[in-house]
Amino acid sequence: QVQLVESGGGLVQAGGSLRLSCVASGLTASVSSMGWFRQAPGKEHRFVAAVHLSGYTTYADSMKGRFTISKDNAKNTMYLQMNSLEPEDTAVYYCAARRSTFFGQDVSAVDYWGKGTLVTVSS
Repeated sequence: QVQLVESGGGLVQAGGSLRLSCVASGLTASVSSMGWFRQAPGKEHRFVAAVHLSGYTTYADSMKGRFTISKDNAKNTMYLQMNSLEPEDTAVYYCAARRSTFFGQDVSAVDYWGKGTLVTVSS
């Protein structure tokens, strides 16, 4: 089993920045790709960004140029640097991992989930 723990959420003004972290523990050797989803109040989970086994990264269109995903394999930690935050970015951000080498945007394909960290962007 794999445990994922997020941190770094909080309250920030529009235009500000936050960096989220996700630490993986347990059977981390089974994890090949990782990513972030978010869920705004009353809405479904939405793909944010992913880092695949190859190191290649993908982003949702609305996050390109503002968010940067990265991973420190030695620390089993993934990061999401979020800049130019907007009120529409307010959501619970979830760390996710897959045994597959490719991290798709399908919520149902995620093998492991963190409990989430709340990001609130005020206008």
